This record gives sequence, structure tokens and C-alpha cells, in this order.
Amino acid sequence: MRDAAGTAAPVTVGIVAGEASGDALAATLIAAVRARLPQVRFAGVAGPKMAAAGCEVWEPSETLAVRGIVEVVRHLPRLVSLRRALAARLVAERVRLFIGVDSPDFNLGLERRLKARGVRTIHFVSPSVWAWRRERLATIGRAADRVLALFPFEPPLYEQAGIPVSYVGHPMASHAASDWSRRTMRERLRIGLATPVFALLPGSRLSELGMHASMVIGAAKRIARARPDARFLVPLVSRATRDAFEQAIWREGADPGTFALLYGHANDALKAADIGLVASGTATLEAALARCPHVIFYRVTALTASIVRRRLLLPWVGLPNVLAGRFVVPELMQEDATPENLAQAALNLFDDTVTRHAIEQVFAGFARELSADTGAIAADAVAHELSLAVPS
Repeated sequence: MRDAAGTAAPVTVGIVAGEASGDALAATLIAAVRARLPQVRFAGVAGPKMAAAGCEVWEPSETLAVRGIVEVVRHLPRLVSLRRALAARLVAERVRLFIGVDSPDFNLGLERRLKARGVRTIHFVSPSVWAWRRERLATIGRAADRVLALFPFEPPLYEQAGIPVSYVGHPMASHAASDWSRRTMRERLRIGLATPVFALLPGSRLSELGMHASMVIGAAKRIARARPDARFLVPLVSRATRDAFEQAIWREGADPGTFALLYGHANDALKAADIGLVASGTATLEAALARCPHVIFYRVTALTASIVRRRLLLPWVGLPNVLAGRFVVPELMQEDATPENLAQAALNLFDDTVTRHAIEQVFAGFARELSADTGAIAADAVAHELSLAVPS
């Protein structure tokens, strides 16, 4: 990657991340690659953390923030048009490598199209082929030259399918809680050690708040009746999600004074909390690494739920339970996810200090298992794929 004068020639790498968790992962990768290969320019669909790491933003990540199977159908024409336009622009920019970060329904199709044009491709974050849709491995193999896997049980699946894979660990493990994290975080947030604290994480997308905000606020009202001194920490990723949650507080007639709404800072909220109510997804892993005992919940449309249930390969869906290989964290999905059930599960956990301590010890083991120099390993993989790329 040097020009005729022997200096490092600029190289463009395309990248697409579709939500807050992908934005954080991609930012780790971008920072590590740019530290090692300063001539590399990143550009594509990016969030604020990627932009801060030096990525040129063509479209904001929120553009892809669509959840569920049925829900995606409504947005399909727009997403197909966007993917076609991105592919054309990436080819016109003569990218040597493309990295799709999570968002497999969008990124795998884009990767396949670019790979056919001679662009090297990496898919960062394995789709949940271990949980459902195992047939997706063939699709991934056609789309990606390499997969970067976050969890240690994923590489064997790809190796058996003949797909190059690198295990990179999870960058959140480097910020995992210690034995003193709760005390330290409460001092920072000026919350007494004896105060019952519950972290509410209803999701990072507006569509998730539409499903979950009223439910978790209803649960909080019931918890507050049982524990009048309870405090509720609610980390939200944007002004739009904060506004939506505030509106839900007023709509449900809850006391605004019991909720502390935070811009981001999910890790702080989880480290400070005794118990979390956490929407299924990456946030459940964040809760585990913060050593916060929690209850997992999620709601989607009835049709989406029916499709997923028929294809699930595991009896659990939450990442902490997948990592443990057993039910460690309660899961309340669909019709079981009610304010009454959430409140009761949270209070049961709060009152059972023996179980809480046992769960925290399981979570401490996750941090050790997932700890790796994610940025450096990912940068090695990017450098390797760039070395194989044909100059355009």
C-alpha cells in the first residue's frame, strides 16, 4: 500500500454499522486500524462514536435502525434503494475492503454485491446462527471473506463451514465491573449504598421504546409501591429516545422524580444498580459484564414472534444465558412481558441476596472468558484482508 515514491498511499475502507452497539464496536476497530495504518480512510454508514474515531459519515446509523422480521418489510423499498446506492458509491470510491458491522439482513447483501465486484469483505459480529437460521452459514460464506466473531463458541461453526474466522473477544469485557464498581459508581452518582437502585434499559431504538417504555414504567411504579425509596436509572442514547421516554412517563402518570434519565452512560447505570430490567440484545451482555443481576424482556409483533419461535434452536434468547448454557437470568418475552411480571421478577431478585451474589459470580466469569485485545486482533484481520485486496 505504498506509491511509487515509497510513501503510504491512501486506502479507502467502506464500513456500515446500523445501531448503537455496532457503532461502538466499529469505533473500536476504526481507532485500532488508524493507529496502525494511518493512511486508511473509513467511510460509510456510521454513528457518533465511529465519526469521533475518524469515519466519514455518508449516512447516519439510525437509517438502518429497524427491528423484527415483519417490521423490516414495511421499510424494505427504502432499505433496498439505500443498499443499491451505497454499493454504487463504494465501487465509485474504489474501496479495497468493505466491513459490515452487524445488521446482517442489510450488510450481507451489500457484502455479496461488493465481493462480486472484487472487493474484499469482512463481516464483524457473527449473526446468531447458533440460535436460529443455521442455514445462514452458506449465505455468510458467499458474502464475507472473513468473519470477526465476538464469542468463543462461534469460530467452530464457521471453521466447519470452511469460512475464515477470527475470534476477537468483546471490547466491553475490558470495562467489566470489579468487586468495588457498585460502591465507586454510586459515589460518583451521589446515590447512597443502601438505596434500592434499578436500571431500566428499554432499548436503543424508537421502535423498541414504542413497545417497551410504558411497560417498564408500569413495572417501576409497582416496584416503587413496594420500595418507596427506590431510584430508577434510565440510560437513553439520543434526544429522540429521551423525549419518547419522558412522554411515556407523563402518559403513564408516573412520578418523574423517581427517574434519572441519562444520555448514554448505560454502563454507569448498570454498575450502580442492584437490579436491571433490560431489553434483549447487546445490553444484556453489558449488564452481565457490569455484574448487574437483571431480568431480560422483549416484545415484537405477534407475527414476528411466531416466525422466530418456530426456528429457535435454543431454549433461551438472552446472551448471558447463551454464554452460560443454562438459565441464569429470567427471560420474559412477548405475552409474559407485562409490568406485573417484570416488577415481581425484579423484586424477587432484589430480595434474594444469595441468588444475586451467585449470578454476579457467573457474570465475573464472562468477563474473563471474553477478555481480548479486540482492537488489535481486528486490526490484524483488516491488515491481512487489505494485503489480499487487488488495487483498483
